[in-house]
Amino acid sequence: MGGAPRLLLLETSGRAGWAAVSEGATLLGERRLDEARRHARDLAPAVAGLLAARGWRPRDLHAVAVGLGPGSYTGLRVGVMSAKALAYAAGCAVLGVESFAAVAEQAPAEAARLDVLADAQQDKVYVQPFVRTPGGWRPAGALAVRPLADWLAGRAADAWATGPVLHKYADRLPGGVPVVDAAAWDPRPESVLRIGAARVAAGERDDVWALEPLYLRPSAAEEQWLGKRG
Repeated sequence: MGGAPRLLLLETSGRAGWAAVSEGATLLGERRLDEARRHARDLAPAVAGLLAARGWRPRDLHAVAVGLGPGSYTGLRVGVMSAKALAYAAGCAVLGVESFAAVAEQAPAEAARLDVLADAQQDKVYVQPFVRTPGGWRPAGALAVRPLADWLAGRAADAWATGPVLHKYADRLPGGVPVVDAAAWDPRPESVLRIGAARVAAGERDDVWALEPLYLRPSAAEEQWLGKRG
């Protein structure tokens, strides 16, 4: 395939996922998935509609870039498995994009440090610190699951807060915590595109058999099952 790379972008880590298509650095179309319906039911028709609107066939794609979370277990399974299946069938690359890295891309210019957070349930959060460098945002620590209270007590004073969990917990943050605008709490297609396009330009691709969502703990159903067995 010649010309600018054509990408399919998928992000299903949150309650409302989306699919999008791009050519080069240009986002060409986007479809949001209904919050009230399951990603498994909406994702395939959304992808088919996006490709049809451009006159593209799956084999016209150079890569499928998919958000790896952390986030909704069901949504991530649907998104990652769909990306892997489509990439395998189309013979194109599959690229995992860490959803927190995409959210960090959306922070304002005045932020130098950032904590990205998502809901881990049971009053816990997924959290990862980022720091701005001349080359862009870089992780300043590992992704972890922590009680919300522990993160609040130990956070760096100058770190901005962002991420999907703020839809739920923003009112529990002390007044001195700088917070990114609510419109930037969830990963956007433009951010996933920037990361995915850079990986394509570098000639990178992930193993279609080994790529998995970012799971740091069992799902709620698995925890209940393990508790019953224990």
